[in-house]
Amino acid sequence: MHANNPYSVPSERRRRRSRDAVTALHYQLAHTRSLGGLDAVVLVDDSGCLVAGAGAWPACEELAAYAPLLENPSKIVRRAVSNRIDELSNDSITHVVDVDGVEVVLCGRGGGADRAMFLELAANGVRRILSAA
Repeated sequence: MHANNPYSVPSERRRRRSRDAVTALHYQLAHTRSLGGLDAVVLVDDSGCLVAGAGAWPACEELAAYAPLLENPSKIVRRAVSNRIDELSNDSITHVVDVDGVEVVLCGRGGGADRAMFLELAANGVRRILSAA
């Protein structure tokens, strides 16, 4: 069908899909990472357990461990951890996502001034994927 035809069926905007929720989350985060020019993007639970990520594995693991503390610095109990949080907070951004009453944290490192917008777009995808799972 021709793109100018008003009766054409819209094409699927996603290039990669999966029925598996963890794979779908990875695809969502990888797309966000690419669009936002981020070094790493992770989705973690409130204890820092990595649910899904995109980027170099060591960067994802570190970001996952620190994401809950970046989101809520009042949880910091040791000075050594506080120093690393200070370093990461300059280059990272978090976004709490409520999925059917359960909060998870999206965290991205790197990217430009518009990275908050890309995390918000990722949050919408995360909600969709996890609500369907």
